[in-house]
Order: sequence, then structure tokens, then C-alpha cells
Amino acid sequence: MTNQAPDGVQTPAYTPAPASVPGKTLGIVALVLTFVVSSLLGLILGYVARGQSRAVGYDNTPAKIAIIAGWILTALGVLVGILVIVSVMIAASQGAVSGS
Repeated sequence: MTNQAPDGVQTPAYTPAPASVPGKTLGIVALVLTFVVSSLLGLILGYVARGQSRAVGYDNTPAKIAIIAGWILTALGVLVGILVIVSVMIAASQGAVSGS
């Protein structure tokens, strides 16, 4: 079905769906995975999604948030890991000293 414009040009009765933006869905997936599964996995997928979106000139906000949160959570994980290792080493050295 077409509509007849006043100048005789036929126009479609519907507007086509906008084309999918590359990386948009992957950016959302990266954001979810950053908090649910692994900050490192979300970080990597965030960079991939941002690269796909930049190729077409789209600013992918979920990918950007996934990258920022991924770096923050990865740094916190490394910091907690270091603190655990240091705590275990201190506890082991105190146990060895007091056990002698």
C-alpha cells in the first residue's frame, strides 16, 4: 500500500526499521558480563563492541561503561588478591616464629 503525495510521487505507507548499529548489542552484553560473570571478560568484549561501533561512527555508551567498570573491578580484584597473599604470608611467618 502506498500513499500518493500531492506531487504524484508515491511514498511507502510505513517507515523501515532503522539499521542495527554494530556493537550495540555486544556493548550491552559486555556491560552485563562485567558485573555478573567476569570483569576481564566484560572488559575485552567492551573493547570489541566499541571498535565495531567506532567503525560506523556510533558512540557506544554501554561499551564505554563496561570498559570503565571492567578496569575498576579488575584493579580491585588484583588489589584484593595481593592483600590476601600478603595476609597469608604474614600469618604463616607468625605461625612459624611462635611455633619454634
